[in-house]
Amino acid sequence: MAAEPGAFSLREVLAAFEACVTEQREDAVAKIQIMESYCGGERRDEYRTLQSMVRYELSGGLLGPRGRPDSGCRTVLRLHRALRWLQLFLEGLRTAPRDASTSAVCTDSYNASLAAYHPWIVRKAATVAFRALPSRDAFLGVMNVGGPEEAVEMLGEALPHIREVYGITQELYEHNRLLDLP
Repeated sequence: MAAEPGAFSLREVLAAFEACVTEQREDAVAKIQIMESYCGGERRDEYRTLQSMVRYELSGGLLGPRGRPDSGCRTVLRLHRALRWLQLFLEGLRTAPRDASTSAVCTDSYNASLAAYHPWIVRKAATVAFRALPSRDAFLGVMNVGGPEEAVEMLGEALPHIREVYGITQELYEHNRLLDLP
């Protein structure tokens, strides 16, 4: 379903990635579903906030070597890392010159964020997939907020919120030494 003319559509932006990052998108959806099951499960009160989740999983020993691989903290950490990549990529698109390569912006953002957590073969496959991205202006056009200038303006409004969410999670995970969970 297309967004109304002039309305921002995150769904359409994500669809632009579909051809080259379907697996990563499906992985993010699976992680969101894991978190939804925790938030709706019998221990939902423990997952009401990030802070309560961290307290619960740390105090319950759910993060140790014998802890659950799909714990809330581990799952959020993977989403947190992906959010960093998205933040860097959107900031790169926002500030790049009109003739900048979307592929180069995406690759630089990936290398500065997610690449450190992926094996060599995944890093190479990702950079090859990024080459399929459309031009910067075409990509910004998919955001359905008007021309590239309007999309850049909208990103300028959205990015502070993304940075804030990233910063809150980063600080919480740093404080609790959770940034290197296996």
